[in-house]
Amino acid sequence: MSDPNPEFQPPPPPAIEAEPARPRPMNLMWAGIALIVIGIIIVALGIPGIALIIGGIGTGAAVCALGVLLFAFSFIRLPAVKDPPPRMSTAATLTGIFFEPTSVFRNLRAHPQWIAAILIIGIVNAAYITAFTHRLTPERIVNFTADKMAETPFIPPEAVERARTQGTEQAKSATFQAGTAVKAIVGHFFGVGFFAALCLLGVMAFGGRMHYWQTYAVCAYVTLPVTLIQKVISFIILYLKSPDDIHPLIGQESLVYDNFGLLISSKDHPVLYVVATTIGVLSLYRLWLTATGLREGGYKVSSSAAWGVTITLFVLFLLFGMAIAAIFPSFLG
Repeated sequence: MSDPNPEFQPPPPPAIEAEPARPRPMNLMWAGIALIVIGIIIVALGIPGIALIIGGIGTGAAVCALGVLLFAFSFIRLPAVKDPPPRMSTAATLTGIFFEPTSVFRNLRAHPQWIAAILIIGIVNAAYITAFTHRLTPERIVNFTADKMAETPFIPPEAVERARTQGTEQAKSATFQAGTAVKAIVGHFFGVGFFAALCLLGVMAFGGRMHYWQTYAVCAYVTLPVTLIQKVISFIILYLKSPDDIHPLIGQESLVYDNFGLLISSKDHPVLYVVATTIGVLSLYRLWLTATGLREGGYKVSSSAAWGVTITLFVLFLLFGMAIAAIFPSFLG
């Protein structure tokens, strides 16, 4: 049979738009290599035979770990967002998170930036713990911790006395205090990374779509305003309040009592105390910031998904804190 319509031409297949090139943050690779080298040097100077840096092994290991983390991060390609807005400056982002967080999170969706926020939080935390140690004295903090260790049944007495003796000597060393500050900064990089991974898994479980860099940037900036407000107030209270009235362990985190923890004795009811401390102004503010950041910072995250992830993680961390308080109740006394 002849073709009834010999001039007919089938339409061309639809053009598939190529995905835009997504670069890798190569600057993190070089920063990671440099930190690994610096960490190895610090470890070598902290070896007992040399001992030029007291606590250098732990500090150097922390610096090396941060280097490995940044090196691994350099292989994660940046997200691609259609028609991205102009990138906000670092200063505008740091100030805007207090006054217009929604705009900041929307900008972080296309331009995830986080180093400045994490460094500021880490430095503030390190400065506070250093001031706290000097205010209450290393002897009191170490002796209090050792006494609480002695009340724990499965810790042998010789380990308690070793911790008491070595801990006091180390805490008085300037290099050890500097190492504690460095580890506080490094710890925040890993803390944000862990929380960002949980948020990303939660967003995917609730049917959303988000890139890891978007999640990491959101989690970094969620923590910034809460931590700064908390630590600034804690600094003021630290020098207004008598050191004898400050708890040597609980006070290391915060001296701000904006929650129901004021109404419950941490010594008599440690589990209830943990629950009560999660109900406060700053904790609710952080919940709202987290949900807003996840909703505005991802490719496609609904409000219900953002709040679902936020509340789920809040409950999980609350259960974990309650378990720790039930296992080690003496440390809250």
